[in-house]
Amino acid sequence: MKQYIVDAFTDRLFAGNPAAICVLDSFPADSLMQSIAAENNLSETAFAVKEGERYHIRWFTPKSEIDFCGHATLAAAYVLFSFYEKTAERLDFWGQCGEFSVLQRDGLIEMDFPAYRLEHTEITDLMIESLGTIPLAAYRDRDLLFVLRDEDEVRGLQPDLALLSQLDAACVAVTAKGSGYDCVSRVFAPRYGIAEDPVTGSTHCMIAPYWSRRLGKESLTAFQASKRSGELYCTVCGDRVKISGKAVLFALSDIML
Repeated sequence: MKQYIVDAFTDRLFAGNPAAICVLDSFPADSLMQSIAAENNLSETAFAVKEGERYHIRWFTPKSEIDFCGHATLAAAYVLFSFYEKTAERLDFWGQCGEFSVLQRDGLIEMDFPAYRLEHTEITDLMIESLGTIPLAAYRDRDLLFVLRDEDEVRGLQPDLALLSQLDAACVAVTAKGSGYDCVSRVFAPRYGIAEDPVTGSTHCMIAPYWSRRLGKESLTAFQASKRSGELYCTVCGDRVKISGKAVLFALSDIML
């Protein structure tokens, strides 16, 4: 089984978010895909199978399958455009999050995803204790989004991961207005065995709509301030979010099954 390792949301190696990608004729057993993801120990390993004119994609963290992953989708599209669909300008996918398309446009890979809701939620004592600060506001969908005071607070945050894992959310994100970017964020996913996710496309389906409303603009530049860091270009179109970025191939290998 051939496997690609791609750094997503970056144009240089050792930055962005690495994802493992396997393009297959059919899906192997779920237990095997989970074992491969655990062996890789990356935020996500994605498996893609072409079914008719579109690709069925599934995403696995080191602990379990997840319903949606943006950076591994970007990485998968990069692999498909580079090695399997060299003349294509558009790819159609479907997964647990529904149907979506991916385009090559102006040197970027652009993904068209459903927007997350911004359901205002009460700030609890557990949230405050787990973050180590009192957020200005909190919003809920699949993920939790906390608005902090400024970029320095986002960058300097040292949350209690054990307590964060008790919050009812796949990912826990913090965000603030950025300097040089419209917004800055960090994302944590201890429930899935991921202390801090380097760059998170899916959660920007929530972050981008928040800042679009707050700043009164459809198109945003976003920076995820993890140790590896990454840049995302987001456009909010009603109930959809277009998230674009670059990617670079790190490694190509054979899984010896």
